[in-house]
Amino acid sequence: MTPVQSASLPAILEEKDLIVQAKTGSGKTAAFGLGLLQKINPKFFALQALVLCPTRELADQVAKEIRQLARCIPNIKLVVLCGGKPLGPQADSLEHGAHIAVGTPGRIKDHLSRSTLDLSSVDTLVLDEADRMLDMGFHDEITNIIQQTPSNRQTLLFSATYPNTIKKMCRSIQRDPVVIKVDETHAENTIEENFYLTNNYQRKETLLNLLAHHQLKSTVIFCHTKVQCHEISEFLKDNKVQALALNGDLDQRDRDQVLVRFSNNSCPVLVATDVAARGLDIKSLQAVINYELPHDPEIYTHRIGRTGRAGETGLALSLYTESEIERIISLEDYLGKPCNNESSDSLRKATDFSLQSNVSTLQVDAGKKNKIRPGDLLGALTKDAGLAGSQIGKINIFDQLSYIAIEQDALPKALNYFRQGKGKIKGRHVKAREIR
Repeated sequence: MTPVQSASLPAILEEKDLIVQAKTGSGKTAAFGLGLLQKINPKFFALQALVLCPTRELADQVAKEIRQLARCIPNIKLVVLCGGKPLGPQADSLEHGAHIAVGTPGRIKDHLSRSTLDLSSVDTLVLDEADRMLDMGFHDEITNIIQQTPSNRQTLLFSATYPNTIKKMCRSIQRDPVVIKVDETHAENTIEENFYLTNNYQRKETLLNLLAHHQLKSTVIFCHTKVQCHEISEFLKDNKVQALALNGDLDQRDRDQVLVRFSNNSCPVLVATDVAARGLDIKSLQAVINYELPHDPEIYTHRIGRTGRAGETGLALSLYTESEIERIISLEDYLGKPCNNESSDSLRKATDFSLQSNVSTLQVDAGKKNKIRPGDLLGALTKDAGLAGSQIGKINIFDQLSYIAIEQDALPKALNYFRQGKGKIKGRHVKAREIR
């Protein structure tokens, strides 16, 4: 078990209320997932567990993991209730009976207002990444939702940080909670942390030099605002670096495509805000770059914890100016060690530097609703279209669409297969196109 699992699971199984401070990727989903599944009665077709998440991506991720944990328990039904999808099909799923619901506060509230969701039988309530939900302005929605659950429920709250807003909420919704704080620091030598002094005029140039010097192939660059995200992503593209921006202005389909393209290595750089990147779980992320240091040291540790996972090493590279020295001092106090300062002049200059992926993403107009599985897509491309299995990468399947990572050299062959009208998946003709 991970530290958060061994620390929290006994108390969860004893049906105690919990406050757990732990970062993303610590294994907390398995802890509360096992706990709530232990109490589910499959023969009672009413909602018995509710998990609230800040974003659709995190909700999908949590739901997927709980389904995996429940695969040996017959007849467990889980529904995902998030925005970006029609209310009708979700309401139909609820009408036929569901044991577990995972969703976002806004959509949960919508179902409650339409009386398509009944929380009167909820035995376990989980608030996952509660700090982000409050940061995103969901306080009133969460309060309204909790008021419609039984007072004798078990309430499990998980949060990367523990500000006063969380403390106040816990006092009003929990009974004698057990408080567990899992060490936020990372194993020695797992993440190399370097800090580079620059100035506001040279910050963008230093960013380019970082990418060139370290030859980074999979990097998340954190910015403070949506405007800054757009500005930095456009600057990188203008300087021959393939980059995508992740911000709150994207509609759900565009957001899905950005995350798919980055996670399947079709794009080497993702520029994001903290809120937009919440729930982002990218395997083998090479580096995290702080374009500006966050004001809160806990946010810093949360950001860099996205790299160096699962026994791998990672890089955390941060830019700061003379006016931001106080943030360095605050971070050193929090970490209990000095920050490793490197000279910006020591970086390789980004002259004639280009960073582009050799992988493209193919969108296929069929998904879960068409009973499509990864093996169906892989079989069609290798057996029928003639691609080698080694030319095909990660496959992501959504309700109506599927996305396939394909080496660029093999992309024309795949597109030609679908364009000639031969493209069949499970016996039906489907359309496909490259996502740019």
